[in-house]
Amino acid sequence: MNRSAQVKRTTAETDIDLTFTLDGKGETDIKTGIGFMDHMLTLMCKHGFLNMILNCKGDIEVDGHHTVEDIGIALGKAFKTALGNRSKISRYGTVLTPMDESLALIALDISGRAFLHFDAVFDTPRLGDFDTELVEEFMRAFTNHAEVTLHIKLLYGKNNHHKIEAIFKGFGRAIDQATAVQNRIDGVLSTKGIL
Repeated sequence: MNRSAQVKRTTAETDIDLTFTLDGKGETDIKTGIGFMDHMLTLMCKHGFLNMILNCKGDIEVDGHHTVEDIGIALGKAFKTALGNRSKISRYGTVLTPMDESLALIALDISGRAFLHFDAVFDTPRLGDFDTELVEEFMRAFTNHAEVTLHIKLLYGKNNHHKIEAIFKGFGRAIDQATAVQNRIDGVLSTKGIL
């Protein structure tokens, strides 16, 4: 089973070329133009055993919003395509992920219904060239285009880098859990018969 997808997305604000593999080894080549975003996506893939090649040219001279949101859109579409018919997947991924003093809870349901609950507070508006409010924008864009239910709760933390790192590592781990193939499942894990 080759659970991979390629998405090309070009707008007046961004030009994105993304190759994404669910059953990977955490191998990445990520160039977004925003160093902190590259770092977080690399961590997400490493801890979720996801492979990703991503080239994005965005209007970062304006700010990072369009770039980060459009990457979330492209990744959500790639995720949905790579899943295929969702047959035999575990469906749910729930993880607690620490990063030193920070602890994040991530719960993912590959439900076919787009919903995001995001409960995390950052004490500074920026980390390097990255606006911290864009973590939520990225997750919302992904959720809407992957058609998944995602709950993110930062339980506690002090260092903002650590808080966001715990969220992205946990997100990768939740994806790995939820997309794991279970041979005990006939079709999809739903009494409705579809996801």
